[in-house]
Amino acid sequence: MSDVAKEAWRKYLIQLQVHPLRTKAITAGILAGCSDAIAQKISGVKKLQLQRLLLLMFYGFAYGGPFGHFLHKLMDIIFKGKKDKKTVAKKVLLEQLTSSPWNNFLFMMYYGLVVEGRSWSLVKNKVRKDYPSVQLTAWRFWPIVGWVNYQYIPLQFRVVFHSFVASCWAIFLNLKARSVAIKKE
Repeated sequence: MSDVAKEAWRKYLIQLQVHPLRTKAITAGILAGCSDAIAQKISGVKKLQLQRLLLLMFYGFAYGGPFGHFLHKLMDIIFKGKKDKKTVAKKVLLEQLTSSPWNNFLFMMYYGLVVEGRSWSLVKNKVRKDYPSVQLTAWRFWPIVGWVNYQYIPLQFRVVFHSFVASCWAIFLNLKARSVAIKKE
């Protein structure tokens, strides 16, 4: 690692220690923006849709980072910082039965209403139609991420880890949506 990268990482860790909520919010926003820029490029968008990118960055900054920050603090309080396999399984189960459905629902509503600017009735119908398959797909992938996060990642890095994986997941979903669109053509 170069000296510049080491120094940047050191400063980032200091910010994470001194201002954890702010740092996690900014990190989630930046990762959401990077993910969307990559997803747009992969999907063949000729000119970057800046408004979409900024709205997704805002979502990561205003909701994703802060929600994750408080969720992981709450989980540590509820389970008293334990990391044995039984406790980790309970954390993953609790997260998957509560925050996962809520986060997927909220994101679908935000994306339809705010990012795409669609009407309430269109978004409601789209969520009603697509939400079950989105949630079932999430339940196939995110429990593994949750297990790794609770078992191996220190508390102060859990939101960062989750935000990074969420960025990769968003790119994957975009590729999947694109391959479905290509097959229909």
